[in-house]
Amino acid sequence: MEKKILVIEDDPATSRLVDYTLRHEGYEVIIAFNGLEGIRKAINEAPDLVILDVMLPGMDGFEICHRLRAVAATAKMPILMFSAKAQEIDKNTGLKVGADDYLPKPAAPAEIVNRVKKLLAQKKGASIPREQVSG
Repeated sequence: MEKKILVIEDDPATSRLVDYTLRHEGYEVIIAFNGLEGIRKAINEAPDLVILDVMLPGMDGFEICHRLRAVAATAKMPILMFSAKAQEIDKNTGLKVGADDYLPKPAAPAEIVNRVKKLLAQKKGASIPREQVSG
């Protein structure tokens, strides 16, 4: 079963690059162009991972991340912030509001894939069936 990735990104060129890169690796990709659409798709589509831009119209990525962490259905979803805001304070803010990783733009397609694989592997490792834990 292919993994589903939600990309919340308002820049068409960036969303196309990420979409193409991830589809080439075998992932199913869903695109949202603003925060409200992204939150709705995160809840309804139940992606395996969210790639989230910081600078979005209406609601920034920090607020979206905070809201996703506050909803039970999306609270444990891995979130990779992907932003042109590359200063240390931006990275720290992203991690503080709940992002699992922070990747500055521009990034090579291989680096995007590496970060996605790493976060998905961590998620898989964290969800050990209960019978294996207690047994």
